[in-house]
Amino acid sequence: MPAIAQSPNLPILNEINSGLPNICGSEAEISAAANSNEPVFLPTTNLRLENIQAGFACALHMHQPTIPAGANGELISNLQQMFEHPNQGDNHNAGVFAWCYSRMGEFIPQLIAEGCNPRIMLDYSGNLLWGLRQMGRDDIFDNLKRITCEAQYQPYVEWLGTMWSHAVIPSTPIPDIKLQIQAWQHHFASIFGIDALKRVKGFSPPEMHFPNHPDTLYEYIKALKECGYRWLMVQEHSVENLDGSGLSQDQKYIPNRLQARNSRGETISITALIKTQGSDTKLVGQMQPYYEAKGRNKQQIGSVTVPSLVTQIADGENGGVMMNEFPSAFMKAWHENREDGGGKSGVVGLNGTEYLEIIEAAGVNPDDYPICQGINQHKIWQLVDPDSATPEKVESAIAQLKQTDHNFHMDGASWTNDLSWVKGYENVLEPMNQLSAAFHQKYDRLVQQDATVTKQFEYQQALLYNLLLQTSCFRYWGQGTWTDYARELYNRGAALMK
Repeated sequence: MPAIAQSPNLPILNEINSGLPNICGSEAEISAAANSNEPVFLPTTNLRLENIQAGFACALHMHQPTIPAGANGELISNLQQMFEHPNQGDNHNAGVFAWCYSRMGEFIPQLIAEGCNPRIMLDYSGNLLWGLRQMGRDDIFDNLKRITCEAQYQPYVEWLGTMWSHAVIPSTPIPDIKLQIQAWQHHFASIFGIDALKRVKGFSPPEMHFPNHPDTLYEYIKALKECGYRWLMVQEHSVENLDGSGLSQDQKYIPNRLQARNSRGETISITALIKTQGSDTKLVGQMQPYYEAKGRNKQQIGSVTVPSLVTQIADGENGGVMMNEFPSAFMKAWHENREDGGGKSGVVGLNGTEYLEIIEAAGVNPDDYPICQGINQHKIWQLVDPDSATPEKVESAIAQLKQTDHNFHMDGASWTNDLSWVKGYENVLEPMNQLSAAFHQKYDRLVQQDATVTKQFEYQQALLYNLLLQTSCFRYWGQGTWTDYARELYNRGAALMK
């Protein structure tokens, strides 16, 4: 077996301190790598557009939060906590979870050896990656490095970027959105190398949570583009057409151009791949996208005929289906697919960037993608003339709509629409915003004057607590222990800002 390709031993990627994750300090180098414009999959793909009727793209989302629950209150992974307290709740699943984080490094090489043509997209939070490093789980990283860094497996596996600490974007302070994105890029490059980072072109938002406030969405897309991302995965019901209507059925299976207009009337856009349906992990757990793709046909974009693409993402470890049923369903689908044109004609597996590169190389112009925008934005722009928009006019329109339209909100949308990430969590959100404000008050001017400030231990530690407090789990899991964790992180972070 070929040796595992290791991360380059570059000074810019060395951990500043062994006790802290690599989340900052190499902004210029990381930006240069992330903004690399070379094609990622086009030079190596074994798929040809004319042979494809429809495609399916599956992504696995993996996350474990960082919590102040070590022996002396140290920051540890929730996975470590599960291993250390196996008799509490569902902590007995810790070993299975750890296997889930590693198993694609076994499945993909096996399927390729069996003559299949598999594809998978991977989304691992920074918290999880750091926690696995803290736990010394080199076995997991060796498996992941194999399919990430060895040239023979790169055509089959795509990593998606995300927010480093699994922060849901609508309630993340706007100045921290880019810091979260960059922190993940730093951390990923420190593990898998600069060359691997150059290949990360798609973005997977935690909880598929999507900001619909005009200014937040604008800054989000701006940050993604500045960080080198070409496309974003979006939940179907979190966006609308420019006239306020929902996406048509066919429109969900081709790329869209996601447009954001801020409160000053400025616009920006990025390509979006649409995730259909809700948060049911069985969709990926039972490989539903493959079977749905069998009923999909080609579509026209501009003058080019392209295959429809069924796009899905699910937690890669949570629930009985993903833990127990997914492995056999995954193998079965690829074995079936092998018997149908070798997995290279008819219905085929695709990764997101691979799909976009193939159709755009055939002449598809991204300007011809149907245009969508954040849900509820049409209502705002009906009240505000975009050509004379001001922040005051937009906020006035939002206030008016909140009073007169009970369906209107600016909380964003996600795959868990029955749960608010804002209401009832003021005891987490207010400290989160306070800590962010204190961080930027202390460091923004210093960084502006001297970019090397981000290499300093004090900056890295302060940034770490600022990002950690934004972890969604401190709201998702309800009041009690998890909000207590948040308060402790806030207290430690606030002490560093003085």
